[in-house]
Amino acid sequence: MSKITAERLARSAYVYIRQSTADQLVHNQESQRRQYALADRARQLGWASVEVIDDDLGRSGGGVSRPGFERMLAAICDGRAGAVFAIEVSRLARNGRDWHTLIEFCGLVGTIIVDEDGIYDPRHPNDRLLLGMKGTMSELELSLFRQRSQEALKQKARRGALFLGVAAGYVKTGRHRIEKDPDQRVQNALQLVFSKFAEFQSARQVHVWLRDQGIELPAKSHDVDGRRIVWKLPIYNTVHNILTNPVYAGAYAFGRTTSKVIVEDGRKRVRRGLRRPLAKWDVLLKDQHEGYITWEEFERNQRVISDNATGKGSALARGVARAASSPSRACSDAVTAAARCTWPMEARRGATTVRVLW
Repeated sequence: MSKITAERLARSAYVYIRQSTADQLVHNQESQRRQYALADRARQLGWASVEVIDDDLGRSGGGVSRPGFERMLAAICDGRAGAVFAIEVSRLARNGRDWHTLIEFCGLVGTIIVDEDGIYDPRHPNDRLLLGMKGTMSELELSLFRQRSQEALKQKARRGALFLGVAAGYVKTGRHRIEKDPDQRVQNALQLVFSKFAEFQSARQVHVWLRDQGIELPAKSHDVDGRRIVWKLPIYNTVHNILTNPVYAGAYAFGRTTSKVIVEDGRKRVRRGLRRPLAKWDVLLKDQHEGYITWEEFERNQRVISDNATGKGSALARGVARAASSPSRACSDAVTAAARCTWPMEARRGATTVRVLW
């Protein structure tokens, strides 16, 4: 008996299209063409009304929020869908919850599922068994992909050869090596942050001082090539990230942050960028390149920042700032002057504003 009945043809056919990442959208156009071509197949099989759902292009099928998938489920529950078309099971879902929810709803209202291999009716025990196995294999496949890719990244990181990005103040000089940015203005600006922290003993005070002085810090641009340096007045996070990044102490580190999965409103949510304590970093290789400070200074800075965060270091910070010796202050002033040498400043003379290049 044919699974394509007149009752199902009277409803609409829904073609679900998805690609997992933005990179696939740009570099895997052939997959998009194959998926969009399913609309023609639906018409060939007899459907007059065909709706294409491509809201989830660039979204993972592993359980994150997918508005297109939700819209398709709503159409199935309303009895408007006679068939769901997808190029393969993994396009519809990569996790058991979504997949079995889809099968259950399709079985309740009599919607069939069509992929490149065949036509399945979830009301038939054999078809339901086959669909369940396909979903399980798709979920397992995703887990294996993720495991292999993560292990490959970690293995490369253990050699100090994995660079997902290069911090401001450094440039990549080879496949597995970085060096200080030759731009003296960049070097002076970063050195100023560290010297002022040694003076103030507070990341927030350094941030306030830089803003008050109108001193900009370098940052990597978000252009396609990602190589251009832009200058901007720092926010607190910029100063804090410079002071807590081990790259400026000549070290290579990997696994400084982690992700945490939580459940909100019945959906998986992933919180990324959660900082891990130094003892739990996956990789830490010291003396890998020239640093702006020594590793001992870096460790001392982390203790000060940690104490300040818990309130233990506030009194010490005030005492150090008051008791700063003239030689260290003179050194800090020299670095400040060097950093300012290429920055435009404004000086007021009476009621007239004069723009001066130091």
